[in-house]
Amino acid sequence: MNNRIVECVPNFSEGTDLDVIKAISDSGRGIDGARVLGIEPDSDYNRTVLTIAGEPDAVLESAFRVIKSASENIDMRMHKGEHPRIGAVDVCPFIPLDGVTMDDCVDLSNRLAKRVSEELGLCTFLYGSAATSPDRELLSDLRKGQYEGLEERLSNGGPHLPDLGPMEWNEKTARFGAVVIGARQILVAYNVNVDEADAKAAKIAGSLVRSSGRLLKHEDGRRTRIPGMLPMVQGMGLPLETHNISQVSMNLRDVSITPIHIAFEAVKTIVSAHGVETCGSELVGLVPLSAMLEAGRWYSTGDITDERELVDAAINGLGLDHLGPFNSNERIIEWALDSGVEA
Repeated sequence: MNNRIVECVPNFSEGTDLDVIKAISDSGRGIDGARVLGIEPDSDYNRTVLTIAGEPDAVLESAFRVIKSASENIDMRMHKGEHPRIGAVDVCPFIPLDGVTMDDCVDLSNRLAKRVSEELGLCTFLYGSAATSPDRELLSDLRKGQYEGLEERLSNGGPHLPDLGPMEWNEKTARFGAVVIGARQILVAYNVNVDEADAKAAKIAGSLVRSSGRLLKHEDGRRTRIPGMLPMVQGMGLPLETHNISQVSMNLRDVSITPIHIAFEAVKTIVSAHGVETCGSELVGLVPLSAMLEAGRWYSTGDITDERELVDAAINGLGLDHLGPFNSNERIIEWALDSGVEA
């Protein structure tokens, strides 16, 4: 690997069919300068998070092949899952890691979106730092109505039509939906496990911790919003049926502002007040070393400076191994790149 490193995290809408997951994931391999570092399927969400990292142009090529394979292997008309999504590849962000600027990632986003729309004929949105206007920056805004509402949006002329690709409902759009491509800082997808099956406390916690907070509706139709507890956080509570628990599923959009351990402790405090306990947590995809070290400093005792010991303290304090083993050599971006091993 050279010293220009970019990360790309395509999220595709299949989390149960192992053959399809393998076909899509494998399509991103075999490109000199890019490596598939993580493949994380989730059967409840029916979604897989793929992590690719390496040299910018190589990563772009890998991401394009993943989107192409998803368009061939996923039919959104058959898709059901707990997680919001708008297409077979729901979102595909570029993230600067080393020797790469946000402007570089915006350029990658625009180039990939152009290829996807022109060569594959797919509806494409641009978000984050690549958004074409401020009201299109948030993924949640572009994804509103999800796949099921996309046909009506296209037929009615909005809101939020695609930036590129077809503007009408056709066979290809019906099969694939749309993809949201963009550029952003490192986002940590993080779920806190809640020991309840019905997600009542988890939904309350999700509405309280997320930055957008809660929407209040007056009987006369007026609306106002109460801001949430944590800045730069998106969150919601969901049941996790396979484990008979619930989760507060969060996107920590800037872990330097809301670190992982703060998100965990906030959820823990809220659900505890409702008579429910947390039972560990999980990271989706890979995580930067700096975020794990900060959590480790919070949960460690004494004056520990060794990085491995701090990471172990973070894993234990956050309960990251509750649902399965947490391999730090594979799950921390810097260590995974250094290892030279693909997922």
